[in-house]
Amino acid sequence: MLTTKKLMFLLLVIFLAMPVKVCIPQQADNEVSQADDSDSNIIKKDRKKKILEIDEEFFINLGINVTAVFLIIVLVYYPNYRKLDYIFTFVIFNLVIFLLTFVLKYVKLSMGAAFGLFAVFSMLRYRTEGISIKDMTYLFIFIAMGLISAVHLEYYELGIILGVLLVGAFILDGKYIIKREFYKSVQYEKIELIKPENYDKMVEDLRARLGLNIHRVTVNKIDFLRDTAIVKVYYYE
Repeated sequence: MLTTKKLMFLLLVIFLAMPVKVCIPQQADNEVSQADDSDSNIIKKDRKKKILEIDEEFFINLGINVTAVFLIIVLVYYPNYRKLDYIFTFVIFNLVIFLLTFVLKYVKLSMGAAFGLFAVFSMLRYRTEGISIKDMTYLFIFIAMGLISAVHLEYYELGIILGVLLVGAFILDGKYIIKREFYKSVQYEKIELIKPENYDKMVEDLRARLGLNIHRVTVNKIDFLRDTAIVKVYYYE
């Protein structure tokens, strides 16, 4: 026979073993569903904000950018250097920077993705031939033009900024306003003429040999074992 204590203990065990069902009032259910709906609406709005908007402004900024690049190449760079292979590099770099900057305005990178992208670029090594300081300057100009053109600026502001770069390159490196100076390195064997008192004779001798309008000469390296010197001659077209 079960005693009272045993019966109470058995009832307690059965009660604890029963599954507990939590009842939520109908009003609480509505509040939870409304909160979920609001969260989903916010997520949808955030997703809509990340969609690229290729509108009229995109094409106008791209047109202004390409026009400025074309004018610098046609009026300044190509008449002076005649390097068609570098023109391809300048134009492609400009377009890539423009498009990359435009896309990054709508894409938010996480900290891990940013560090990963930085690590990938830090491991890259560009095995290309050395280019001159002038070519590197032009490359930087075209990269800056693509970056500025992709930023939301008024059309007149963008035109003024790119116009300043165009006028600056035209004045400083064009052959129409400032006379452009060229130079060449020459191995010179008349070692006796490199003395300061024979400078005029050396200039006249180099003019007669090279047929250039040389206006100054500098001595870079002297080899007394071979009786030769490396001189740099400066001339105008």
